[in-house]
Amino acid sequence: MVPFAGWEMPVQYSGVIDEHVAVRSSCGLFDVSHMGEIEVSGDGAIDFVQFIMTNDIERIKDGQCQYTLLCKEDGGVVDDTIVYRFNIDRFLFVVNASNAEKAFGWMKKVQAKEQFPDVSIEDLSPRYAQLAVQGPKSVEVLRPLLDIDPEEIGHFHFHMGLLGGEIEAVVSRTGYTGEDGFEIYLDPTDAPAAWKAIMETGRVHGIKPTGLGARDTLRLEMGYPLYGHELGEKITPIEASLGKYVKFNKDFIGREVLEKQSNEGAERVLVGLKMLDTGIPRQGYEIQNSGLSVGEVTSGTMSPSLEVGVAMGFVKTALKTPGTAIEVIIRGRAARAEVTTLPLYKK
Repeated sequence: MVPFAGWEMPVQYSGVIDEHVAVRSSCGLFDVSHMGEIEVSGDGAIDFVQFIMTNDIERIKDGQCQYTLLCKEDGGVVDDTIVYRFNIDRFLFVVNASNAEKAFGWMKKVQAKEQFPDVSIEDLSPRYAQLAVQGPKSVEVLRPLLDIDPEEIGHFHFHMGLLGGEIEAVVSRTGYTGEDGFEIYLDPTDAPAAWKAIMETGRVHGIKPTGLGARDTLRLEMGYPLYGHELGEKITPIEASLGKYVKFNKDFIGREVLEKQSNEGAERVLVGLKMLDTGIPRQGYEIQNSGLSVGEVTSGTMSPSLEVGVAMGFVKTALKTPGTAIEVIIRGRAARAEVTTLPLYKK
């Protein structure tokens, strides 16, 4: 167990590699109740939501969810989030645990400054636990427990119903692993019973309880950003290679800066890295090209799926082409690597 954003979190149960392989081949169960939940509701809620997020909420319907970013005026990222659209007057933002208080306060300040008097913003984090069922066997694991066939829940759609016949839950087909999977929101008092029920139905499919360690290696293989590594208040979505989640057909906070950066290009950009020499790249390691410093690793690991050192990092935009030779400075040694496309792991 390790402290994380005020929570005690399990790094591993049976082992990071064992859990990682289980998610890629069968199924893993995560307790991610540390995530924050902020509800935006009331008359004008959709206009407020459109203004604070980079993506376009009008592109999804009630019962769907969408990945987006919340940005400051200078384009720096307050947080990245999944927003759930219940109806035109009710939305739920699922935010990172380390940013929940900050994101809530930022939304309240924007509301006051921009005058959305009929919009209500509530931090509902204490009311929600969250479990994630991830892996190719996720549908089979949940089928005996849900009041509908989980296969009927489309990707980035959600269902409000019963789990185990009596536990009220919101179930979305989303995740942070790159595998098929579901995230389940429920009352914290129901979480132990839900965990037990999922482990029971998942036993025949080889389900494994999965901790933070495997969650990190899984998301890294997929090139998914982690706030504090690939994202931050000094990093823009354009720099983080997340431009497809920024829609310029509407107004939003930070639009002017991001549109200029999108048109003119950023000085640095997030890329995938694959080691050619032995060694594991880690956050903060220097990236060089022909002996010159050109960037820094943001996340790195030994990939359990690829069995090679992999990383993400920022480099000068001129070096973003896949196949570009670079070096990662590992304990004073220049280890050969190359720029590669994201995701690093492809099924």
